[in-house]
Amino acid sequence: MKTQSRTTRMLAFGALAAATTLTAACGGGSNRPEDTAYVARDVETLYGQAKAELDSGKPQLAAALFDEVERQHPYSPWARRAQLMSAFSYYVAGDYNKTVASAQRFLSIHPGNKDAPYAYYLIALSYYEQISDVQRDQKVTEQALTALREVNRRFPQTQYAADARLKIDLVEDHLAGKEMEIGRYYQRSGRWIAAQIRFQNVVDTYQTTSHAPEALYRLVESSLALGIKPEAVKYAAVLGANYPGNEWYEKAYELIEDNAAGVSAS
Repeated sequence: MKTQSRTTRMLAFGALAAATTLTAACGGGSNRPEDTAYVARDVETLYGQAKAELDSGKPQLAAALFDEVERQHPYSPWARRAQLMSAFSYYVAGDYNKTVASAQRFLSIHPGNKDAPYAYYLIALSYYEQISDVQRDQKVTEQALTALREVNRRFPQTQYAADARLKIDLVEDHLAGKEMEIGRYYQRSGRWIAAQIRFQNVVDTYQTTSHAPEALYRLVESSLALGIKPEAVKYAAVLGANYPGNEWYEKAYELIEDNAAGVSAS
């Protein structure tokens, strides 16, 4: 999933805040690829060169140079900044695995730093950006959801948490969509119990998503197919109580009228 412009602005602002404290004395950098080779340089020059490469649209080279700051000057205050700027540069370059690794390294060394919320947010976004369509494996989607929830849990009053909450809703809707796809496949295959489990999971775990009404309708279908009419009536009643007037309730009502009229809910 691609982040929206608001998220991009937040990331850029966070990176700027992380960079500005120490960059006042930095000079410019060159554009030569060999700049990443090991050459002993003073920390201000090296950091400034990395920042210049990032500003000139070369995030991969910038990330390598920020890593070099940490390698050559590990005990300098610049090393802490360079770790975070390296993570941001890898993110801009679309190298999300290295973004996560750099941000996690920053957090392992500086867990209580004031920029920790930004590092957690970068990790969450790196997983979020890799979410694919519902036809594919959803492991990274689960990782994104876990990371976004962590941002919200640890830093609930921050702008990062506010954005994370919005993305949590989108990710949960995505995961619910995957469950629905699998459930429909089981229905088409006549595997009604397996389908029932998937649809029930949507109702129990993702009840606030856009897929909940259809999941309840599919539970009505599956229950009728299994011959459990009281269960079908129960699901139809829940659907009507929570989504009156919804198209899925209208379909469920017709099913009950045709197949379970007069049956009481279980």
